[in-house]
Amino acid sequence: MKKIAVLFLFLQMFVVQAFAQQYKYHIVKRGETTAQIARQYNISEETLFRYNPDARRGIKPEGKLVVPVTTGRTETAQAPGDEKQQFVMHRVKRQETLFSLSQKYNVSIEDIKRFNKHLYSEELRRGERIRIPQGTSQAVTRAETPTPSRSNPLDLSIKEHVVLPQETLYGISRRYNVTIADLQRLNPNMESLKPGMVIKVRNGNVEKVVDVYGNLFKYYQVQPQETIFSLTRRFGISRDSLVSLNPALADGLKSGMVLRIPNVELAEGVGEYVAEEYINLERNITNYKTKNLVVMLPFNKNKVIVTDSSDNFKERIRKDKVMQLSLDFYTGVLMAVDSAKILGISTDLTVLDTEQNPGQVNLLLNSRDFDNVDAVIGPLLQSTVETVARGLERRNIPVISPLTKKETASLDNFLQARPTDEMLSEAMINYISDHSAGKNLIIIADGSASEKRRRLSSAFPSARLITPSEGGSLNQAQMAEALDKTRPNWIILESSKIGILSNATSYLNSLADSYKITLLTTDRNKSFDSDNISNNHLGKLNFHYPSVDRSFDPVKNRNFIKKYVEKYGVTPDAAAVRGFDVTYDVLLRLASAEDLYESIKQEGTTQYVENKFKYEHRPNGGYINNAIYIVSYDRNLNLNVVR
Repeated sequence: MKKIAVLFLFLQMFVVQAFAQQYKYHIVKRGETTAQIARQYNISEETLFRYNPDARRGIKPEGKLVVPVTTGRTETAQAPGDEKQQFVMHRVKRQETLFSLSQKYNVSIEDIKRFNKHLYSEELRRGERIRIPQGTSQAVTRAETPTPSRSNPLDLSIKEHVVLPQETLYGISRRYNVTIADLQRLNPNMESLKPGMVIKVRNGNVEKVVDVYGNLFKYYQVQPQETIFSLTRRFGISRDSLVSLNPALADGLKSGMVLRIPNVELAEGVGEYVAEEYINLERNITNYKTKNLVVMLPFNKNKVIVTDSSDNFKERIRKDKVMQLSLDFYTGVLMAVDSAKILGISTDLTVLDTEQNPGQVNLLLNSRDFDNVDAVIGPLLQSTVETVARGLERRNIPVISPLTKKETASLDNFLQARPTDEMLSEAMINYISDHSAGKNLIIIADGSASEKRRRLSSAFPSARLITPSEGGSLNQAQMAEALDKTRPNWIILESSKIGILSNATSYLNSLADSYKITLLTTDRNKSFDSDNISNNHLGKLNFHYPSVDRSFDPVKNRNFIKKYVEKYGVTPDAAAVRGFDVTYDVLLRLASAEDLYESIKQEGTTQYVENKFKYEHRPNGGYINNAIYIVSYDRNLNLNVVR
């Protein structure tokens, strides 16, 4: 057991290096200069100053500098082309995206597509050569922006901020006390936020009430003599809801504070926001017995060769996606155990490696003592987690499946923490049905989405149905006939083909100024993440979709993010957050009742960093989480929860 613990510690040492993708922190050593640090990371000294403007005035030992880790040389060649437009020929490398190329060459994504028209409907392919336009209007605008230099005094009111994963314009605006409009004025060429971007910020003052597009919330500045009671009466919300939306109220209400308030005056075309009450199990702790928790993950330690060098070991982790997922999830588990400990909940944690092998799972079940185990989290795969649940069903030990999407067989001790895809679709259909009054419904679905088209047509028989062509284009005459200028048009788009999604969103975006259009889907599949799908278009179309998780709020969850970064050196990804949320929920449920089953019987929903949980008993045995978010984009590309 001691050797296994040492191996896990060894694996953790490389988590930071294996998963930092956009930038990292460099700790300044005594005697180091900015020129030496820039050479160490193969970047220019000016690039280092862009990420760390204060470094122009000097650096100190033990100070932290942000350095990009994806910068590298790109093979380019001047090609004969249009006499009026100059181009650079670029050969696409592995993991390069349209966004990364637009940043590298200081051009817009739309300009790259315009001169490489196949990119409107196809993904970038590694090894292909594309034309990068030079001297566009956007590039000229950026070139004319003055850059601070040592010869000119710095404007200390202007700072540069490195965008972290999951950060939003709203979160950054709140951090620096400026409006989103101010951020956009300071960064006129900013199309969308991406991790690692550097944007300009300025400290400022927040207006008394700041409306956010989408109208889900408004922001109110507390006036002298006001109390929490007077605010709850004024805005018609409960004290618990007000505190939940504004955690800083735990330290008392102060004049001048800016509070987030649910907005009941909703914009036309945006669905009604449904505020959901959540149970705070941190306040319901009654069972302080040590929790015996087993976590089973496919670390695949059997593939690790002891004689591997550190470089070989890191490369092995990079190539083994399952090991990456397990390590990230495991870091979240450890964070949850630490957080529970602060509340007085002790955990006896046992971590077992399933090696992604059903035979190994059976060996673990037969060779280890599970008699005093309160709960088992994992394994990650459907087949192995079902094997564990069957093996422990007689002992009535709950087994939590953190990631599987499909419903399992009849197992009374099986807890599925992730809703199925069918449940997500059904939740979206119910949402549309609840808010369809007065809306003009249009369904766009291709042949591959025939089952979804059938379900939607059955649910909304009066909706107009439009089928894209094989090439992905929409019949504009049909669309013109289907759209209604007198009512909000709710358009349900169902497809997994990039070409269809790209063409449909681009075309609908061109109509958004003439019609009231809201775009929805029951399945936000991976194709929506393609660089060919413009996030700006989705934002303008107020895109709605169902989701297992929400985008976590960097302000509300700053303590979790800060602790994670301090421990691992990188911001948590989705797997790490999932590991934390699932484990923390299990530990709090065990601490608030006699056992996990008793806790599940209590009514209510729990919510943590990104995920919420409300388990319901399935007719064929076991439990499944039916807590689902309906989220939407706004024009500022913030992700808002509308249900």
